[in-house]
Amino acid sequence: MKIAILSRNARLYSTQRLVDVARERGHVVRVLDPLRCYVRIAPGNMSIRYKGKALRGIDAAIPRIGVTSTFYGTAVLRQLEMMGVYTPNSSDAVLRARDKLRCLQILAAKGLDMPATVFGDNPDDTADVLATLGEPPHVIKLNEGSQGTGVVLAEKRSASQSVIEAFRGLYANFLVQEFIAEAKGSDLRCFVVGKKVVAAMQREASPGEFRANLHRGGSAMKADLSSEERRIAVQAASALGLGVAGVDILRSNRGPLLLEVNASPGLEGIETVTGVDVSGEIIKHLEQNVARGR
Repeated sequence: MKIAILSRNARLYSTQRLVDVARERGHVVRVLDPLRCYVRIAPGNMSIRYKGKALRGIDAAIPRIGVTSTFYGTAVLRQLEMMGVYTPNSSDAVLRARDKLRCLQILAAKGLDMPATVFGDNPDDTADVLATLGEPPHVIKLNEGSQGTGVVLAEKRSASQSVIEAFRGLYANFLVQEFIAEAKGSDLRCFVVGKKVVAAMQREASPGEFRANLHRGGSAMKADLSSEERRIAVQAASALGLGVAGVDILRSNRGPLLLEVNASPGLEGIETVTGVDVSGEIIKHLEQNVARGR
């Protein structure tokens, strides 16, 4: 099988692990910087080139598309899809997951429980928007942030209004969520491949921090999930059309709450903490689906 990995940095742990595992299993692998790909669009003649040469015979593509290259990266992925290349995460699925507001709207429509979330644009409506959410603390998030960037905890209503005004001044899209205090800065990262959770870890925020992201200095340990937590993780990934996803869940007094879904989840933390060969699970998923002609 000939596999393309869309990644801007071939030296990243996640990218390199996928390359190594795929080659160990006998596949031909190439890392492609999506920003160096360019396409020709014409009826009956869809093509894609990379650094001056045509790309042909690709069986599967694994998107590792960062936030800063979402538009162009998903356009390249879409071109590959239209040329018959299999991908576990389609361009549309990546876009659905990358847009936090759209993601939550889709998942709420599926009946998945989550922290209450509000969204509003006009400054005249801010007070009423916050009133519909409830009393602070509030968590204010940029709509397309990642790894905990653009996430602010506002402990007073005046602080919420100030942060909202600042984000509006930057013409940034954002949403506001209720703060789940009983989670105590902890969350679950559930790694979904296909229709099952292959690994899970519990992340703990560092002292004085409320974000549990490992990139923010948090710690992690292997987690045992309940059947309900597994169901939520698989259903969330499936609802967005993702064959590979990192699903973040909070444990609350009213049960597990869906926090976010990541279409390009990192592999280093989850593999190190759990000892699970998640990269191998992803490559096996590709093998099974390409063999079935999907």
